[in-house]
Amino acid sequence: MKAIQIHETGGPEVLQLADLPIPQPGPGQVLIRVEATGVNFIEIYFRKGVYKASLPLTLGSEAAGTVEELGPGVNGFKAGDSVASVGVLGSYAEYALAPAAQLVKVPDGLMPEQAAAAMLQGMTAHYLAYSTFPLKAGDTALVHAGAGGVGLLLTQMAARIGARVITTVSTKAKAELSREAGAAETILYTEKNFEAEVKRLTGGKGVDVVYDSVGKTTFDSSLNCLRPRGMLVLFGASSGPVPLFDLIQLSGKGSLFITRPTLWHYIATRAELEWRSGEVLGRAAKGELKLRTEHMYPLAEAAQAQADLADRKTTGKILLEP
Repeated sequence: MKAIQIHETGGPEVLQLADLPIPQPGPGQVLIRVEATGVNFIEIYFRKGVYKASLPLTLGSEAAGTVEELGPGVNGFKAGDSVASVGVLGSYAEYALAPAAQLVKVPDGLMPEQAAAAMLQGMTAHYLAYSTFPLKAGDTALVHAGAGGVGLLLTQMAARIGARVITTVSTKAKAELSREAGAAETILYTEKNFEAEVKRLTGGKGVDVVYDSVGKTTFDSSLNCLRPRGMLVLFGASSGPVPLFDLIQLSGKGSLFITRPTLWHYIATRAELEWRSGEVLGRAAKGELKLRTEHMYPLAEAAQAQADLADRKTTGKILLEP
């Protein structure tokens, strides 16, 4: 089978297309024929060496596809089932293994690329809106990267709840996408100071919550956008990690933060996985949650896909097609 491996850490050029044997499922595992693979910042962090792993490494963890073979002790799935997971081991490949405990069935009517686009970012958005800071009607939220995969889904969920959503985006085209998703106001951070704009839009009050996946370059201003005792939610670091010293200062400013490095830190049980994935996939299948999946790259172009994601040249979800 074809797969993308790295033998050393570095830039996108270290991603190499390799021929590897099809893996065999062990106890509790399922072999999937991958039909769509999600591209996420976590793979960039592994590629750069920010997150440590043994090399050579086949990248990827999020995918949708078809069950090919079941390992010993697996129940509830059969060959031919359409499935998706954020626990697919080495999903930058034509075939990959997934723990059955982290696998869910895809509802009828949902294409593999839609399922792959909905899993990691959809469940992250669901957790942010319903658990981290449970939004309610009348709340005001600031969402950074409003035209990104999580940003668009989180905005839809927040608007559906009845919250007022302010987003930051880099271009007018992305601002239009964000408004279509339900943003009440959009701020072009390339043209205006988003902190000043948030204060203007809220009459100086500030927002109830900031959802920040950017990190280093937005941290100080995000904190200053909060109302007293508001919550700053850090769930990514696309611009780099926030210095520990800055995080310590939170205790003296009366604000809160939370950071969750991986999805499985907040999916504690099988029941919770099924609840969150069912909400996201079910709404997507019904058309109640719109997914942007127009950025589909061949597996061999994984390096370009990662580069475009890092350079913010895309909107919505980036996918690989094995």
